Amino acid sequence: MARALKEAFFAGLVSLGLFCLFVGVETYQNINNELVWRMRWGLLAVFVGVAAVGRFLNVAFIRPALDKRKLAKAKSGILDVSEDKGFFHRHFLKIALIALLIYPPVSVMLRGVQGSLLLVDNFGIQILIYVMLAWGLNIVVGLAGLLDLGYVAFYAVGAYSYALLSTHFGLSFWVLLPLAGIFAALWGIILGFPVLRLRGDYLAIVTLAFGEIIRLVLINWTEVTKGTFGVSGIAKASIFGIWSFDVGSPSNFAKSFGLPMSSAYYKIFLFYVILFLCMLTAYVTIRLRRMPIGRAWEALREDEIACRSLGINTVTTKLTAFATGAMFGGFAGSFFAARQGFVSPESFVFIESAVILAIVVLGGMGSLTGIAIAAVVMVGGTELLREMNFLKAIFGPDFTPELYRMLIFGLAMVVVMLFKPRGFVGSRAPSAFLHTRKNVSGSFTKEGHG
Repeated sequence: MARALKEAFFAGLVSLGLFCLFVGVETYQNINNELVWRMRWGLLAVFVGVAAVGRFLNVAFIRPALDKRKLAKAKSGILDVSEDKGFFHRHFLKIALIALLIYPPVSVMLRGVQGSLLLVDNFGIQILIYVMLAWGLNIVVGLAGLLDLGYVAFYAVGAYSYALLSTHFGLSFWVLLPLAGIFAALWGIILGFPVLRLRGDYLAIVTLAFGEIIRLVLINWTEVTKGTFGVSGIAKASIFGIWSFDVGSPSNFAKSFGLPMSSAYYKIFLFYVILFLCMLTAYVTIRLRRMPIGRAWEALREDEIACRSLGINTVTTKLTAFATGAMFGGFAGSFFAARQGFVSPESFVFIESAVILAIVVLGGMGSLTGIAIAAVVMVGGTELLREMNFLKAIFGPDFTPELYRMLIFGLAMVVVMLFKPRGFVGSRAPSAFLHTRKNVSGSFTKEGHG
């Protein structure tokens, strides 16, 4: 208890130093257009108190209980990964897919057609876009072990490919969707060639530079990309050219079926499109893992020198990983452009790559289920902050929850990495096995690889 009090005191002291300027100081302009600052002692005290109390509870109660439980399991001989699975665990993927399929109709039933926009768009489509991006990056980082910090560049290539080709040539969404993936894959190969000899931190620096180069090109190549003004008026996707979602079109979806005019129908259609793209990404990833190229990726991830000694061509292995991951990033980018109707370089900054990489790491590298759970928790959690107006009763009327989403996001990552260092899903089934398939516990896998 004395140790818990001591650590709680130091945690409060550290949080006071960290939050003093970011939370405690507020700047504003007065009526004379002068910059004035004031201290928010109450809000600062709440942050410091939460940090101190949380540290006290963790050291005094939570950590001893977890250690006691772990010791009891070790003495009883219970394995970290049990082969006895319940009904929900055995059929989790089927239940999740059925829930996603009925999610838009249920949202319409609960909130009405127009009221379902928030649930379908902000929580449905937004989360699924990040799930697809994270699954695409998982091929590069989780399977091949290549740390890519510039993945948002392929996202931008796909978005601008769709935006420019649709605007200037009038091509449809279904034609540009595969083209955007192909263009992004080509850029993935272009990135792969200069980094063939790089590993670890050096590879991360080069990929980070590649992402920034793409963003700066989009800003400065104003004749094509219109710079910071972005590309607007992007055509919407249609239902295979049969029904359109443009208001003035004679084949408008709502008019054809005698429904009231609403943008919710377009969002529901996009929800099913991105759901299909996510399922395609998962299917291709699972199939590739079981093929020789997938096993070559995993061998490259574990030990590149041993991979070469086995006769595996590491050049083609790395290039295929970059190209495949970039292709799915291009698909997601083209969908993003069709959903927004507007793209600009501000949508493809480095923080997007960092968030996608964090989702992959937090979910468990190589685990599709874990990555999907991490995307729901992280992206859905940040969107949920916008609706938490009751927090103003705790932190004061001037508190704006969404402004602190990155702070809460960072704290959540620290907590997850402390208690689940290998991600939400710390075990995975091997792609190659003898006789029977058995999960590999996180205790027997390399740190950080799930």
